[in-house]
Amino acid sequence: MTACIVGYSHFPFGKHDEHDAEAMIIQVATDALADAGVAPDDIDAIYIGQFGRFERQEFTSSLVLQAADAFRFKPSTRVENACATGSAAVHQAANYIDAKRGRMVLVVGVEKMTALRGVEVGETLLTASYLKEEGDTEGGFAGVFGQIAQQYYQRYGDQTDALAMIAAKNHKNGCANPWAQMRKDFGYEFCRTESDKNPIVAGPLKRTDCSLVSDGAAAVVMADVETALSMSKAVAIRAHAHVNDYLPLSKRDIIQFEGCQQAWRQALQSANLTLDDLDFVETHDCFTIAELIEYEAMGLTAPGQGATAIAEGWTQKDGKLPINPSGGLKAKGHPIGATGVSMHVLTAMQLRGEAGDMQIPGAKLGGIFNMGGAAVANYVSILEPIK
Repeated sequence: MTACIVGYSHFPFGKHDEHDAEAMIIQVATDALADAGVAPDDIDAIYIGQFGRFERQEFTSSLVLQAADAFRFKPSTRVENACATGSAAVHQAANYIDAKRGRMVLVVGVEKMTALRGVEVGETLLTASYLKEEGDTEGGFAGVFGQIAQQYYQRYGDQTDALAMIAAKNHKNGCANPWAQMRKDFGYEFCRTESDKNPIVAGPLKRTDCSLVSDGAAAVVMADVETALSMSKAVAIRAHAHVNDYLPLSKRDIIQFEGCQQAWRQALQSANLTLDDLDFVETHDCFTIAELIEYEAMGLTAPGQGATAIAEGWTQKDGKLPINPSGGLKAKGHPIGATGVSMHVLTAMQLRGEAGDMQIPGAKLGGIFNMGGAAVANYVSILEPIK
């Protein structure tokens, strides 16, 4: 435990025609510094999480300098690791502080996805797959997870009910999140039923099983423990783990999410905790089938039994382990580079009792799982307030 979150900010996720990535970077960077009560001069390094490819301007590491002249000549690095880009940036900052390279770091996650048309978005996201084998997948990146869902169904049976319950849960939770893109409680029946408004997208996955195309940004200020204890808030990263798995789906049993399993195992062991010790988890529900498999990978259920967790209410907001009280990627939105940073912001808010209508009463330990590709880049963080 050497790195702490001492300030944060969150830009609403959605479609923002009037804001490009630069504008959102400037906004959240400025707001996070103000929330932490620090000046640009206090920052030793900057990490920008951005997947890119959606706008022409892909070299973005110095765009944060537009927020303050005092950022000039400070090291700033753009980080990319597919859909886990945001957590990759947070973990890089934690490693920088752990190595005692500096005392305070600014992390910004951003993405402007709606600059592209829908088909182009799918093709862009497909680059997070092994293109030699998966580059012609029908339905783009959604098609990859459609195949994963079909394989899961073949091994463990039809999961239509479970996926609809996950979608309904997350949409209901998203209604309480002021930064969420989709704040509408669709209900189980709508999510369960194929219709003109909820068509099949890929394999068995319907529109309500898929995360949203989003614009958005989030930022955190991080500091070492000694510095953090002198500030108004301090949420420690008690443990963090990052593991990568093979990129080709053909080289692994894809419905096991073994990289997710390993990352959770390492992080919990490092924190000297078990899953039962956590009060809630924000997990990477890019598709509802991903959340279902992640129940199993984190150890909440045995393989093939993930449906039990949602059917018996374990992962509801008032269940034994609330999953995605923010609404998750499903309702909150999924601006790729911002997602992992957003997860850390909202988890820190929960642990400080600042989550408003999203609040899990008495939450003191929160877990985060953010993945890039189909469980290729796997990041787990465990957060705990120390002030």
